[in-house]
Amino acid sequence: MKRNPLTLAVKLALTGTLAGSLAACGGGGSSSTDTVSTTSDGTSVGPVTGFGSVYVNGTRFHTDGSVDSDDGIKREDQLEKGMMLKVNGSWDDDGEGEARLVSYDDTLRGPVTSASWDDVNRTGQLELLGQIVLLDGQTAFGGVSPVTLASDPTGYQVRVSGWRLDDGRFQAAYVSVRPLGTSMDDANEAELEGVVADLDPVAQNFTINGFKVDYTSAVADDDFSLDALENGLVVEVEGQLNAAGDTLLAEEIDDEDDLFDDDDDAEVAGDIANYDAAAGQFEVNGVTVRLTSDTEFDDLSQDSLQNGLRVKVEGEFRNGVLIAEEVKGRDGDAEIDGVIESIDLAAERLVVSGVDVRLTGATLIRDDDSEDDDSRDRIDDLNSLSVGEYLEIEGRQRDDEGGYLEAISIERDDDDDDNDFELEGRVTAVSGTSITLMNLEILANGYSLSGVSVGDEVEVEYAATSGGQYRLTGSLDD
Repeated sequence: MKRNPLTLAVKLALTGTLAGSLAACGGGGSSSTDTVSTTSDGTSVGPVTGFGSVYVNGTRFHTDGSVDSDDGIKREDQLEKGMMLKVNGSWDDDGEGEARLVSYDDTLRGPVTSASWDDVNRTGQLELLGQIVLLDGQTAFGGVSPVTLASDPTGYQVRVSGWRLDDGRFQAAYVSVRPLGTSMDDANEAELEGVVADLDPVAQNFTINGFKVDYTSAVADDDFSLDALENGLVVEVEGQLNAAGDTLLAEEIDDEDDLFDDDDDAEVAGDIANYDAAAGQFEVNGVTVRLTSDTEFDDLSQDSLQNGLRVKVEGEFRNGVLIAEEVKGRDGDAEIDGVIESIDLAAERLVVSGVDVRLTGATLIRDDDSEDDDSRDRIDDLNSLSVGEYLEIEGRQRDDEGGYLEAISIERDDDDDDNDFELEGRVTAVSGTSITLMNLEILANGYSLSGVSVGDEVEVEYAATSGGQYRLTGSLDD
């Protein structure tokens, strides 16, 4: 990356009880005042995790409040947590940045034909315009919950923000769900992205993943020409559905824009696709990523790279390729369902059912997936947390400092009044009478710990005792 010492501080003074705490990207850690902060200049692409102005890839980008979009979203207050943004600007190592341009583009938009959701495993999928969209615990929802959507899918339309996978399916970072017939902010009813196939220039139609597109009345957007249409080209199509709902009558067609400019410092988050270990490269969000002998790996090893693994890549974009300086794992490896026992707002740390939980600038905080999140500011998000609230937290297990959970996503669960808690993670200690995960020791309470070893991945159900300890309430699952 093009890294130069900052000659002008971009940090702005924060107000309220969290003053100064949000500047630390690591959340809960302290940075040395002797360390020279450095800055990058280019483009960062990833989901929004908070506002004030916008948090993307762990950086708080200060903006002028405007958004560049062809999908009816022109202002920052129209954005929602989870939406994938492209931010052009500069950012420093402390998690502060200045945005020159904030861009948003829907991935898919249209009526839902089917949907499913497993509320226990927090996985599911939906289908629209012939496309399969995968959902998981990191997918943010607006409008209604995935449970409600799955109960009556054909009564809704959705706006999907995410990325296309190598098998033609999509992974959703954000899904806005609205009843059929309500406005989607854009005059075009539907938007479809994907690879052109079965092109018939005489009949003026083609398919994307088997869904027919009629471009008889279409115009090319930006600097694209309809004469450039060819099989294998990735395009974005907007328009209206025919009466049968099986053909998209295109009004605008554009080829897929490059996310980055040459010599950009670049960050991108998404799932690995088309991984070629021999060549040392893969794709994220359609961007070719090349590994070098200098590439650093955080929260994963090079040997663990595989298709479908969620990562954030930092590097420099040269000649159409992102040369990776760092690849960081973004998949969670631990979870807890429990209640807040204490809060340290200044350090951005919680104790949840005995587990030390630490937040970062990339932590997504959202409510019960039941309706749009009214909170527009990350400081408000943090200040709204209260002792006694039940949370579902996905994160990464850290073994330093006694062990803790670094939160990737935090979801309030207002309906859960169960006194039992659940914890998934790696065993850090075990004896005949107790088992320890991260910093939490849980008494065996008569349940067998036979065969359990340090390093095993387990799922435990437990509860608090009257003496301030914790005890198992069920046998271990591994």
